Amino acid sequence: MSRRRKRFQFCLSTVLTALLVIACSSRNLQVTSPDGDIRIDVELREGRPHYSVIAAGETVIEPSPLGLKFQNAEPLTDDLRVTDTELNAVDRTWNPVWGTDSTIRNNYQELVVSLEETAPPNRRLDLLFRAYDDGIAFRYRLPEQPNLGDFDLTSEETYFRFAEDYNSWWIPANFDSYERTYRNTPISEIAGRDFDRKATAWEDLKFAEYTEPHAVNTPITMESPDQSRYLSVHEAALTDYAGMTLKAQSDRPGTFKSHLVPWPDGVKVKASTPHVSPWRMVQIADTPGDLIESHLMLNLNEPSRIEDTSWIEPIKYIGIWWGMHLGKFSWAAGENHGATTDRAQRYMDFAAEHGIDAVLVEGWNTGWESWGEKDAFDFTEPYPDFDLEAVVEYGRSRGVALMGHHETGGDVVSYERQMQEAFQLYGDLGVPAVKTGYAGAIRPEGQHHHGQFMVNHYREVVKLAARHRIAVNAHEPIKGTGIERTWPNMMTREGVRGMEWNASKEFPDNPPEHTLILPFTRMLAGPLDYTPGIFDLVDPEYRPESRVQTTLAKQLANLVILYSPVQMAADLPENYEGHPAFEFVERVPTDWDETRVINGAIADYITIARRRGESWYLGSATDAEARTLEIPLDFLEAGRTYVAHVFEDGEESDYQNNPQAYQINRYLMAGEDLLKANLAPSGGQAVILEPATPEDLRRYPRYGNSEV
Repeated sequence: MSRRRKRFQFCLSTVLTALLVIACSSRNLQVTSPDGDIRIDVELREGRPHYSVIAAGETVIEPSPLGLKFQNAEPLTDDLRVTDTELNAVDRTWNPVWGTDSTIRNNYQELVVSLEETAPPNRRLDLLFRAYDDGIAFRYRLPEQPNLGDFDLTSEETYFRFAEDYNSWWIPANFDSYERTYRNTPISEIAGRDFDRKATAWEDLKFAEYTEPHAVNTPITMESPDQSRYLSVHEAALTDYAGMTLKAQSDRPGTFKSHLVPWPDGVKVKASTPHVSPWRMVQIADTPGDLIESHLMLNLNEPSRIEDTSWIEPIKYIGIWWGMHLGKFSWAAGENHGATTDRAQRYMDFAAEHGIDAVLVEGWNTGWESWGEKDAFDFTEPYPDFDLEAVVEYGRSRGVALMGHHETGGDVVSYERQMQEAFQLYGDLGVPAVKTGYAGAIRPEGQHHHGQFMVNHYREVVKLAARHRIAVNAHEPIKGTGIERTWPNMMTREGVRGMEWNASKEFPDNPPEHTLILPFTRMLAGPLDYTPGIFDLVDPEYRPESRVQTTLAKQLANLVILYSPVQMAADLPENYEGHPAFEFVERVPTDWDETRVINGAIADYITIARRRGESWYLGSATDAEARTLEIPLDFLEAGRTYVAHVFEDGEESDYQNNPQAYQINRYLMAGEDLLKANLAPSGGQAVILEPATPEDLRRYPRYGNSEV
């Protein structure tokens, strides 16, 4: 860096700090985003802290109270005074181990407000506020202090008073599951929803559920009435704390209060000072695509605690999994047992032939026939028809890894007793990743999947896995809050109504718009193991009353749209055989250097472009409405010609009547071209754009010079 540039940055930082000091000397404390567009105002109203958020000169969140309540102690809500303020300006870049972009800028301005009770015991509380160009965040910090040591938090009194009646996409607050389809209502209507439980047999099996009336899980995504602004409320850096839901306040429409998942005794957080809450974050964007491109959540997490990350690598995998959901195989041993040595090796042969990194094997260990019973699973003992060591060695000889599997059925007590030995076994064998599962009521009884007890358990699993150089793919998880920056072996998670819901009559099919909502909602919380890539969309033998509600081309597009660094091609290997479209599955990466959202309307359509090296991969998809999208290619390198490998719906494609029809076309294209995506109902288009070779220039026609 030149001395001139250093002097400029120093001067700029000095000016910014001076401006912040001036702002904080006024009646209201303020902090502003680096671009000046977003501002947080902080004030005490009769001794109670309030914050408000202004974007582009318009109020987004009206003055909203903050505070904490404790068991057997007075609350930290009122009668507080400001004792100190601190201002910081940060502008750094960092490189994630894996992700949607290889370089991330972390640029914010921070205000720290130190508070103290005006009367004894004079307990202290810090509030940290950060303003970014793409949103805001704040958290509570309880410093170590003589008059507040151990504490039981009974309520976090954080309010969000939204200034408008935003249109919103949300799922009901549930302390054990995020596996719901999204609802779309004004936020004012959420307070009137009781969310009566209508469980399916699958839900009864998978979760002991608790749904909180009039509340929503986060992220909740909102759109202003004039569609000029988009918000998403979530949390970041959830560590040693309870997961947050948002409860609508019936006495004030458009107002929500944080509602934490409780322990069995009703306490929300049990801890000691010093302690911090997760960040409460609000993404603020001009377009829906800007929400997806934002890295606000990751920037609110700490840098990696794993010094040597060379062993952490993205994975593309297939698995002995879909057959169980179809009913073709069983998890437990028997006549139709899925996890046999022979079948695992045949899956590895297929993976080796097609450049697939790993094979997931579910049902290999004993205990599946005793699901739901105490101490059902043994995490190191295979069924007699599965030779774990032989399968790993066979895969190694073919360049294919085994992906491990730990299904607990919710019995955390039993799992924690065996966890060390189980990970030691995988570590000794060189298994690079494990899929964990918690499909059942949590044991100890009364604990919830999203409470502090389980938040801490999930983290301990990630830490233990890291010690054995194993990546984690968590199912029935706590939601993502960006901790993959701190623990990059926490690579992906379920936490969604995924592909398995399309597998039988007991699983209500995911509607066509479902995967057009997820990128703007659930996926703002991080990578998603949705398990796309089904080619056999209609199966009269195994699921005559159920189907995947997309075309085959949309399944390909979802491999780009639904990001995961551990990405599954979920169908049976025999359903891929003979399909030229499988070329896209073989070639699509699972790690990216750059991501751009080209277009998108929540629940309607989307186009995402992702770059790996010099090549771009595009995924476009629509809901049940057929439509044509025009995709500008101005992100391509100027003056360079590319080959476009276009996998798309055929002229007769229709997700209900002809879902497997597709066509593959190849053209020469450049940055000045406009690509058309002719999408069938619930259809898609998947495109590879790679620099053209001299042979390509002779072989393929220019786009637009031939029939499209």
